[in-house]
Amino acid sequence: MDWLIDAIPLSYTDSVVLIGAVILGVAAGVLGAFAVLRQRSLVGDALSHATLPGVCVAFIATGAKDAATLGIGAAVAGLIAAVLILMIEKTGRMRPDAAIGVVLTSFFSLGIVLLTFLSNFNNANQAGLDTYLFGQAAGLLESDLVVMGVLCLASLVLVAVTFRPLKSALFDLAFSGSIGLPTRLLELSMTAMLVIAIVIGVRTVGAILMVAMLIVPTITARQLTDRLSSLLVIAAVVGAIVGSTGALIATNGGLPTGPVIVLVGFFVALAAILFAPGRGVAWRSGQMIRDRRRIATEGVMIDLETALHSGAPPTADELVLMSGRPASIVKRSLRDLDRAGALERDGDRVYLSESGAAAVHTLLDGRDLWSAWLEHGWQLDIPDAREPDPRDLRKTLGDELTDRLVEYAAEDRK
Repeated sequence: MDWLIDAIPLSYTDSVVLIGAVILGVAAGVLGAFAVLRQRSLVGDALSHATLPGVCVAFIATGAKDAATLGIGAAVAGLIAAVLILMIEKTGRMRPDAAIGVVLTSFFSLGIVLLTFLSNFNNANQAGLDTYLFGQAAGLLESDLVVMGVLCLASLVLVAVTFRPLKSALFDLAFSGSIGLPTRLLELSMTAMLVIAIVIGVRTVGAILMVAMLIVPTITARQLTDRLSSLLVIAAVVGAIVGSTGALIATNGGLPTGPVIVLVGFFVALAAILFAPGRGVAWRSGQMIRDRRRIATEGVMIDLETALHSGAPPTADELVLMSGRPASIVKRSLRDLDRAGALERDGDRVYLSESGAAAVHTLLDGRDLWSAWLEHGWQLDIPDAREPDPRDLRKTLGDELTDRLVEYAAEDRK
């Protein structure tokens, strides 16, 4: 680990914090995904709070603040809390959210009581145990990084080896059981991996804020992909970026590392929710605006075609009266058609160019085809499930099925 610390152009303490934050981000991104995608994010909150009494009990039993020993205590407490949550849920007498809430508050209360108990003995060795509550990245040592790195690497290898059964259990537990997979063991394994992520990160961001690091990378990655394999990779990268960026900002600004990391994660997740291609709120709003403008332009083009068949080319004002559309929409659509080369002008009168006439005929053919689909689509023997595209039905159905649909429509008109 020395060579890696020396390779970073920062002080020893800042380098250790940066590496620890990256390890935390990778582990929390990959392992937290299994909780978030199962809609069990609150379990991560409960287990992170449950580590506090484990840390205290480990200190009482050993009298030492060794990171590995306290980590084992935290892991044991987290696993006990996880088993209790599963057992309470299996009884069917309490809702899952209530079971999680009971375990969370009980273990966290026990942890606070134990911390107070230890502080009353004026034992100098117990100083710093409260960092597991709020986090203190500056207190990380090189030995802590080794433990965190080994746990992170082992968990990533476990995910890679058991990826297919984990994926099956994650999305369809009943199907996994029907094909002979050990569903109880897989559920417990996903929860245990969550505990590992918490043990890795609780020293850096604290039990209270750890749940944010479990959720943020997956939320961000989910906005960018639909595939689980890609999601895990993106979540790991996002977690590493969030952790390292937060750590650098905190060290340069003299701020607490854990809260800064969480705030950076919040802004990254917010940016993904707003601007992610295809899914972001702003992206989809822009797409809706573009679609509405396109539909309005197509409507005006059809209105113009109808007007041309009825008489002389109309003026823009005449087209407004004929179409019944707002004047602003008609004039904007005419400007769009003009820029696209679909219009020609004769003074103040407008008519379709050759390319515009071809485009409107294609549009009308597409609408007729969609009407035929709505009326006769049930008659087609489609070999698979597919979502028809109103803008290009032929591409969706293929030439053979589309031609058959046209035949049905032609027979209906006879």
